[in-house]
Amino acid sequence: MTHQVALTIIATVQDCHIGQLKQLLETIGSDAANNPLMPFARLSGVHFARLLLLDAAELDGAAVVPQLVFMSDVDAPLRKHVDELVDVLGDGVDMIYRHCEGYPCGATITREQRLSYLRAHIVRADTVYVNTIGRTVQQIQQEAHLRGAIEGFLDRHTQAWPDQGPEQIRAAIQAFVDGDDRLHWARKPAEQPGIWWRIKDRLDLIGLPLLVLLLLPAIIIALPFYLVLLRLHELRDTAECVAPDEAHVEELARLEDHTAQNQFSAIGVVKPGRFRLLTAIIVLWIANWATPHLFKRANLAGVTTIHFARWVFIDGRRRLIFASNYDGSLESYMDDFIDKVAWGLNAAFSNGVGYPRTNWLVQDGARDEMAFKQYIRNHQLPTQVWFAAYPDLTALNIENNARIREGLFGSLDSAVAEAWLRRL
Repeated sequence: MTHQVALTIIATVQDCHIGQLKQLLETIGSDAANNPLMPFARLSGVHFARLLLLDAAELDGAAVVPQLVFMSDVDAPLRKHVDELVDVLGDGVDMIYRHCEGYPCGATITREQRLSYLRAHIVRADTVYVNTIGRTVQQIQQEAHLRGAIEGFLDRHTQAWPDQGPEQIRAAIQAFVDGDDRLHWARKPAEQPGIWWRIKDRLDLIGLPLLVLLLLPAIIIALPFYLVLLRLHELRDTAECVAPDEAHVEELARLEDHTAQNQFSAIGVVKPGRFRLLTAIIVLWIANWATPHLFKRANLAGVTTIHFARWVFIDGRRRLIFASNYDGSLESYMDDFIDKVAWGLNAAFSNGVGYPRTNWLVQDGARDEMAFKQYIRNHQLPTQVWFAAYPDLTALNIENNARIREGLFGSLDSAVAEAWLRRL
């Protein structure tokens, strides 16, 4: 099995092409999986993908040009994914990026030209969260099929089960799976990320603690000065407290709640000054270390509804994009974070202009529920194109299906077998 990677491509849109590009994205977004231009379902290993437009804006008194953002969460290797974008969706890539500055023009655009353009516009994500590292699209879809097949088998023989105990029922399920050639893969445990990735992961795990240990004397000396500066900045902060525009909310709502999952895209401006930028960089650097090591199995500090998320600095680190794929409604998503990880929201987002005022970086802030929710809606962006490879599966469904596979074979006592059957 492989691990998962995040691809972000950002290109500048030609001014006179914005209207045409929006119409094109709406066409693709009406059926992101199977539209004729960019059918994302034809790509292998793509969990989620999105295309969205960043409108023209003003930043520090200077105009910021419109930009097209492509993001995907995929099974590694990343090179294979970029190759597939060109080899499988090449015509669609041409249709979209011909509206962007610098894209090759002419009657014939070569594969090498497409690849060169996309690679030149890749932007590294500063923090990436993966619900469960190593769980591929194929595994998720296979395990969902496995559960469906087992449940169908049980439903077809309902009269046989009342007289049998958990171990006997499980044995019957095992025999059913053994007898179906399409399910033979389920006899094997799910593969793990490759050896070289695991070695790198272990080295990375100890890297930050070792660095902190080496710098500990300097950190102890600098920390009081940092905290004083932090409080001075926080006391001067001003929250937005502005109700979101109704038309904006309606546009966002039209793109939400169509399946068990939802997308979220937002952008914010980093507060002026080096202090806030440095704080944001350090917080996201620590988060990027923590997410794969401390929150690698279906749980982000108590929040279990997020599939993938990322933070990406753009425009010379003056703006920050946040994008996620999650389960349920936006309201429940925000409530989940406020109730369980408000401190994390504050640390990650309080360096943005207009965020509810924090106290010592991690206190207050998102605890002002109304102000936080208004801030979120005001900075949220319409995601014109969004693809999900398994739109009807929540993160909890996926985790449960994996547990079913794990417990299918091997020795279990009666109590554990009964608990395993309750997952069906």
